[in-house]
Amino acid sequence: MQTHEIRKRFLEHFTAAGHVEVPSASLVLEDPNLLFVNAGMVPFKPYFLGQETPPFATATSIQKCVRTLDIEEVGITTRHNTFFQMAGNFSFGDYFKEGAITLAWSLLTTPVAEGGFGIDPERLWVTVYLDDDEAHDIWANVVGVPEGRIQRRGMEDNYWSMGVPGPCGPCSEIFYDRGPDYGVEGGPVADEDRYIEIWNLVFMQNERGEGTGKGDFEIVGALPKKNIDTGMGIERVAFLLQGVENVYETDLLRPVIDTAEELTGARYAAGGDAAAEDDVRFRVIADHSRTGLMLMLDGVTPSNEGRGYILRRLLRRIIRSARLLGARGETLVALLDTARATMTPSFPELAENWERISHAAAAEERAFLRTLETGTRLFDEAAARLRASGGSRLSGADAFTLHDTHGFPIDLTLEMAAEAGLGVDEAGFRELMAEQRARAKADNRAKKRDHGDLGVYRRFLDEHPTEFTGYDRLVDESTILGLLSGGAEVPAAAEGEEVEVILDRTPLYAESGGQLGDHGRITLPDGSAIEVTDVQKAGKRLWLHRGRVAAGEVAVGSLAEARVDPAWRHSAEQAHSATHLIHAALRQVLGPDAVQAGSLNKPGYLRFDFSWAQGLTPEQLREVEQVANEAVDADWTVNTIETSLEEAKAMGALALFGENYGERVRVVEMGGPFSMELCGGTHVAHTSGIGPVAVLGESSVGSGVRRIEAYSGMDSFRYLSAERLLAERLATEFKAPSAELPERIAALSEKLRAAERRIADLTAAQLRAGAAAHLDRAEDLGAVTYLGLRLPEGTQAKDMRALADDLRRRLGDRPAVVALAAEAGGKAPFAIAVSDAGVAAGYAAGDLVAVLGAEIGGRGGGKPQLAQGSGADPAGIDAGLAAVRARLAGA
Repeated sequence: MQTHEIRKRFLEHFTAAGHVEVPSASLVLEDPNLLFVNAGMVPFKPYFLGQETPPFATATSIQKCVRTLDIEEVGITTRHNTFFQMAGNFSFGDYFKEGAITLAWSLLTTPVAEGGFGIDPERLWVTVYLDDDEAHDIWANVVGVPEGRIQRRGMEDNYWSMGVPGPCGPCSEIFYDRGPDYGVEGGPVADEDRYIEIWNLVFMQNERGEGTGKGDFEIVGALPKKNIDTGMGIERVAFLLQGVENVYETDLLRPVIDTAEELTGARYAAGGDAAAEDDVRFRVIADHSRTGLMLMLDGVTPSNEGRGYILRRLLRRIIRSARLLGARGETLVALLDTARATMTPSFPELAENWERISHAAAAEERAFLRTLETGTRLFDEAAARLRASGGSRLSGADAFTLHDTHGFPIDLTLEMAAEAGLGVDEAGFRELMAEQRARAKADNRAKKRDHGDLGVYRRFLDEHPTEFTGYDRLVDESTILGLLSGGAEVPAAAEGEEVEVILDRTPLYAESGGQLGDHGRITLPDGSAIEVTDVQKAGKRLWLHRGRVAAGEVAVGSLAEARVDPAWRHSAEQAHSATHLIHAALRQVLGPDAVQAGSLNKPGYLRFDFSWAQGLTPEQLREVEQVANEAVDADWTVNTIETSLEEAKAMGALALFGENYGERVRVVEMGGPFSMELCGGTHVAHTSGIGPVAVLGESSVGSGVRRIEAYSGMDSFRYLSAERLLAERLATEFKAPSAELPERIAALSEKLRAAERRIADLTAAQLRAGAAAHLDRAEDLGAVTYLGLRLPEGTQAKDMRALADDLRRRLGDRPAVVALAAEAGGKAPFAIAVSDAGVAAGYAAGDLVAVLGAEIGGRGGGKPQLAQGSGADPAGIDAGLAAVRARLAGA
């Protein structure tokens, strides 16, 4: 049974039982505790946590999930994937244990001809929590599972929570027995390689307190409503129903392995110890290709932090694995294309986004191949230093630096070291990696937020979600429904207090879609007032007005007038509308692959992030600015259309990746096909109301992502006016028309550079001329001659390096060390050189730089003959030169 058929049967089974089918959410959600959606229940968390009331009593979904905590373990086991599809059914206070158990059992065991999966009931085992007699009895007496195939397990295995205070409860897991060829008898408690878990039924009935880990927390009480959350792994069921050995041999992943075989010339499952490592690499390629594809589909782009860093690691592990299997040249796009072909039947949106994804992948592969070149050069330098010092094993620190700082994979370091006849301190490397992982996990735990944070708003979300009236008005009559201070409800607040205000209706815009929340004022009839400096949302439907009581006292239940600061709103609307024009202009100039990756709009200013592999030329940037201003000059009406999501897509409206849209959406259109986007923000009435748009520049914010910054309205005018004034002053200073300024300035700059070169040449010549005199100051320390000099202030690093090398050569018939340092621009550049005889005697400049650097707060590096660096504390120069002398004298 193909994977797409398994998905179809699952959804049909539960919709026939009255469940509402909910489409998969994006892998990227606004959740402070998650980089990616990692479980099927994540989109339903607000309902389970009591933060929102669910619009349905029961639901079913097949959710895209990504788990990346142990990326480096992928492929070693054959049943875990970083990307997987979690099929689930959910009950919010409706059916409980018996309903969940019987629904799961019937789908698994119903014959294929009748719409089920047709699994032999004799193959199925179940586990329940230690004291969950209710679930045990349902399995035994209602379903009829023999007592011998029902096992009880402890909290680590059969009790579920989110890891922080919130809902929890016992669970029951369903396992499939693969038979005696795969392990020992005795059920899941004996062997989870033979007995594969395929479905987990969570009975959410309790609330947990503080604690860490899976089992060391207190159960503080019962939930007011009992809920069901189940998860069936589509990939695991697929490999069992398709009769293959593991998830990598299913219809979704095996084709990627086949493509990898073609690209590398290696063979999967070839047998033998050496081939076992290759098999892991094939599985890494298959797994990461699909995960990378799905992450990029949902708008993630490779970068050096957060989600983008995870994606970059995945893509680079693919490239690395393919290289280790024998591939040469670019392979990534071909592998992702195969993954696309297998996934498109379930995710048709892959087809329309493939061009964008393939371009981003190709750019990342080219960048990584350049990294490999750099890493190879750095490895060669490290290996040369190692041989010169008589060593034979690369340190763990060097291997870690190559990996962590330069992105050079440890596998390639090990491979190249072996080819060079060198070893690597793998234990030291692993220790440093473990320390880094521990820091990352500690940081992640610190960022986790209690799921009860939004519980204080639950009553308002259920009873009084905010009515937003700000599209049509800037002033509205309201009632204060709630006041919060310090995260708790208060009946009143006095002058000077910081508060959150909940109104029944408001014209103030709450921050979303990149547009900052409005500023404004809430005034009571008696003159009491609150200055609003920020507006945020809770649960997407409740507006939180944050500010300070500016006068009098405000109380819950009071009538009030909510007023938007009109200047703030007008400037914010100009910037937001200008953002749409910049987006449209970029797509006109660069093409449809220039898609939005994020934005920020505040009064008079915008920044717009977009997917693009290289920097824009000055000509392209000027054209983007011109196209945007032509749209302003066209004075198009800005139309807003409220329609269904499907109709909006049919109209061609652009959606922002990672956003979750409801069934009804708002389309903002400017100039017909020129700009049409899904957007909930506020906008000017006509494009001419934006005023001039001044592009400040563009820059990189990560691999494959660029950023444009611009001013709009009066801020744009003020910027352009200041630029004009600057040009006028320069024209007066240079006694030239403004149009000739670039040539005049370029000519002057070249004169200055030529003068600086002449000065530098003279300085270097003076230093060389005095080299002989310097030799008279060399000291005989017995085994080695030492020359330590503090050079004149302002001596440049390149001149110091040349002098050190010259002195080294002049002392070349004896073991000698030269150490030079100077103060230059508040820093302390230094150089150390060792004569050839000194290197032969065991002295290395690269080792001695650490001695000098320690005294001046600096570091450096280089080769055994010559190394250099710089420090932040010139006051330590004399002490540093003395420290080098002391080291040599004591050697």
